[in-house]
Amino acid sequence: MRKKVTALVLTSAMAVSLAACGGGNSTATTAAPAADAPAADTPAPDSPAAEPSGDGLVYWSMWEATEPQGQAIQAAVDQFTADTGISVDLQFKGRTGIREGLQPALDAGTNIDLFDEDIDRVNTTWGQYLMDLEELAKAADYEATANAGLMAACREVGGGTLKSIPYQPNVFAFFYNQAIFDEAGVTAVPTTWAELDAVCAKIKDAGYTPITCDDAYITCMFGYHMSRLVGEPKTEEIVKGGQWDDPSVAATAEAYADFASKGYFSETIASNVWPAGQNQELAMGTAAMYLNGSWLPNEVKDMAGDDFVWGCFSYPALEGGTDGVDAANYGAQVLAINKDSQKAEDAFKLICYITQGEFDKMLSELSIGIPADSNNTEWPALISCVKPVMDSMNTRYPWAAGAEANADMTPIIKENFLKLCGGSIDAQGFVDALKKAGN
Repeated sequence: MRKKVTALVLTSAMAVSLAACGGGNSTATTAAPAADAPAADTPAPDSPAAEPSGDGLVYWSMWEATEPQGQAIQAAVDQFTADTGISVDLQFKGRTGIREGLQPALDAGTNIDLFDEDIDRVNTTWGQYLMDLEELAKAADYEATANAGLMAACREVGGGTLKSIPYQPNVFAFFYNQAIFDEAGVTAVPTTWAELDAVCAKIKDAGYTPITCDDAYITCMFGYHMSRLVGEPKTEEIVKGGQWDDPSVAATAEAYADFASKGYFSETIASNVWPAGQNQELAMGTAAMYLNGSWLPNEVKDMAGDDFVWGCFSYPALEGGTDGVDAANYGAQVLAINKDSQKAEDAFKLICYITQGEFDKMLSELSIGIPADSNNTEWPALISCVKPVMDSMNTRYPWAAGAEANADMTPIIKENFLKLCGGSIDAQGFVDALKKAGN
């Protein structure tokens, strides 16, 4: 069954004409929340701040205190404590710290009221520890300004129940250098594989590398193509079950072997170790396109320079395929409350501070990320080109669109798809390598 997500607020159809983002020197601006938007009660300027209580909340975060996200969350926490008098023990654990430490801590009964991480990790890996948030969200009228598509995604991965609240949304798509497209005479983003072929040919003729990638993201290219052909659930079934004789595997390999034979991939793609592709090729202006997340422009902004103009388009549709350009890996980081927390109402109130109004706006501006509050309608200029793609989403893929559903096969797929794109093996060689590893 296809994973469909209601897109009540994902309103725009994806633009076929080029819609480029601003350059690095553009000022990121975000609209102020609407006057009737839910907001925390803030004391009048001459009112004394509430005194923090000693019996407060414990919050574990995936960020570092020095990161833009950590800085925005710290500001929200400080304001929350000033307004409510509820102290917060905010512990910045970083990615490794929370991924390795949260579950053992919860199992040991450590007092943790709320935590954050990726939508899939929180709801799948740590799903047994989550509190049902439906009643808290309803009482706060939270969904009045929330992104309906992302809330639906949270319910989907939560087994039909809201167990997490999204913030800092993201989407995975093709990002490109607008200047190269312009020089090559590309006037519209490709929406089909044949159109992508034609775009790559123009870019190659103009003297640039059409597509780069690396070891960190190459499985996504395999997963997206497979899922365009047969849908993500079928892709997962093939990967988990080792069904490498399925015609879609050979078809995917043949499509990429064809592009490799035409010289559309970076000459170093087979040996690129992240972040080589994005830093040394895309940001430096020698490669035109890179399948990546909406965090990419922020990651390379200092190297790309102030005059780099970004573009974005969804992975193209395939003739006779199952999914179209309205399907992608999109989601967010999420906040969740420990099911054993004795302070759920206070924890949810803090979640509202972080994900709504001024602090959602601050997080978006500092991290050059997508706002979660629908009242914050203006996006940072650097990623404004992502909005038509994000707004067009209807079907949500998990990470790598199912390509990494079998952890034992992930390194095999990665190694051999890099070789395929690099031209050292052909389509049959790729299929044979997967079959051999699966035996």
